[in-house]
Amino acid sequence: MKVVIIGGSGLIGKKLSTLLRQAGHEVASASPSSGVNTVTGEGLDQALVGAQVVVDVSNSPSFADEQVMEFFRASTRNLLAASAKAGVDHFIALSVVGADRAPASGYLRAKVAQESLIEGGKVPYTIVRATQFFEFLMPIAEANTSGQTVRLPSGRLQPMAASDVAAALAEVVGDEPRNGIRDIAGPQAVPLDDLIRHVLKAGKDAREVVTDHDATYFGAPLSDGSLTPAGKHWTGKTSLDHWLSAGADGR
Repeated sequence: MKVVIIGGSGLIGKKLSTLLRQAGHEVASASPSSGVNTVTGEGLDQALVGAQVVVDVSNSPSFADEQVMEFFRASTRNLLAASAKAGVDHFIALSVVGADRAPASGYLRAKVAQESLIEGGKVPYTIVRATQFFEFLMPIAEANTSGQTVRLPSGRLQPMAASDVAAALAEVVGDEPRNGIRDIAGPQAVPLDDLIRHVLKAGKDAREVVTDHDATYFGAPLSDGSLTPAGKHWTGKTSLDHWLSAGADGR
């Protein structure tokens, strides 16, 4: 089966490509570096020739509210039109658990807009909503650091390894379209402030994490139920401690 991965040169795309090739699929990676621009549509028709499945794991180059919304709307419209033209059987998109429960975040509003376009399109689909990745916990710390202090809310996240995200997507590639949403998450929900304390301690980072209930998560208030699965979901096997102990080579 031919699978085209949009954003195939990124963190998830590379891991997914490896898994799908190991499973015997024909895999094509499509990204600006390979001459495919989903925002303008350049190279899309050629990239999707013969594709049975399209997996969109692309991301906006800017997280500014207006730009991220423009990216996901334009990119998704072009992808859906090209997929319909190519006769794609299954369109899979990676989104965010709880995106519809955090409207104060411009990024998550854009992901909801992306989902709405897919749901209203003509191509059979599955939307895979994932929780935050372990790989982005340190950038969260950096974004909330002032001097040697990291201010974070205590709402829970249920983060997961990027390798588990790729594994879940690989399973979906082999399934029939759900025409619905599948949530995936890590093995444990932990308060964000405690998560970052743990990561910093593991890295022998001397910064102090201060619990600040007024702090936001990428512009949105964070409560225990904001960005964790609300019901049945696929659960990754990799714990945070295992991921940390594996080091850079294991990530």
